[in-house]
Amino acid sequence: MEFTLLAAAAIGVGAFWAMLRWEAKRGNAARCALDLWDVGLTAGAVGLFVGRLTAMVMVGINPLTDPAQIILVRSGVSTVGASVAALLMFAFLARRSLLDAADAIGPAVLAGLAGWHLGTLVTGAWLGTVSTLPWAQSVAGSDITRHPVELYAASLYLLAAVGISLWKQRGRPPFGAPAGFALLAAGGVRLATEPVRISLQGGPVWLYLGAVVAGLGLVGWAVIRRG
Repeated sequence: MEFTLLAAAAIGVGAFWAMLRWEAKRGNAARCALDLWDVGLTAGAVGLFVGRLTAMVMVGINPLTDPAQIILVRSGVSTVGASVAALLMFAFLARRSLLDAADAIGPAVLAGLAGWHLGTLVTGAWLGTVSTLPWAQSVAGSDITRHPVELYAASLYLLAAVGISLWKQRGRPPFGAPAGFALLAAGGVRLATEPVRISLQGGPVWLYLGAVVAGLGLVGWAVIRRG
């Protein structure tokens, strides 16, 4: 794993921690008895590990016979494998108060995603497809300007994180609705930015769409239940 990737990961973890601290001062996680920092880091680490193993298997590398390849995260991590594993681990750790924990940790997870995408400024992989917009950027030595797609994603994730957090603080949302909106934002931002990303095969759109549908369903259930 190269140092720039470690720096990007550190920015994501730092943003996750900062949002947890900011929310704790406002009592937004009061209904949750879990240590959200430990739960979040554990789920994230398991997701990263499983995502890396999935990526290795998909390209024909056997993790058992070539375990040294596991630490080469830069060479690929399966978004699907990482996301599913992280969600399952979180559900297991928070099984006794799942919605309480999901409502509490949702904004911090979105902030962590914002930090991860912002960290691409360090890795140098923050530009997307060609664009002539005034804010388009180019890499050193190139005259071609491109969408700063990762900045789009980071800004949208941060906006969603702060919005949900303030809603919890002032609006007393229905039980489960913050988690639903966080899930909706997690998939929706990737769906919105996918068209301007550089990708040979395209991202797992079905995964992002599934998150949007699940988030909308959870919000709807929360509103009906409250009513």
